[in-house]
Amino acid sequence: MQLYFNIIQIIMSLALIMVIMLQVRGGGLGGIFGQADTVFRTRRGIEKTLFQITIVLIVLFVAMSLISLTVK
Repeated sequence: MQLYFNIIQIIMSLALIMVIMLQVRGGGLGGIFGQADTVFRTRRGIEKTLFQITIVLIVLFVAMSLISLTVK
């Protein structure tokens, strides 16, 4: 049983890494030299969907980690 939880956690962690990597947006070189990014934008379309998927995956990953701790 523990093996299945470990496999599920590995798959979820890889999915979480992929979703987070897809969210990375270029801030330009201004951030390197201390220029503040003061432009406010709302998430729309695929960006909003990726953000929501990230939240769901994080919650599921934490829940599976806690369940994995209790099941021996």
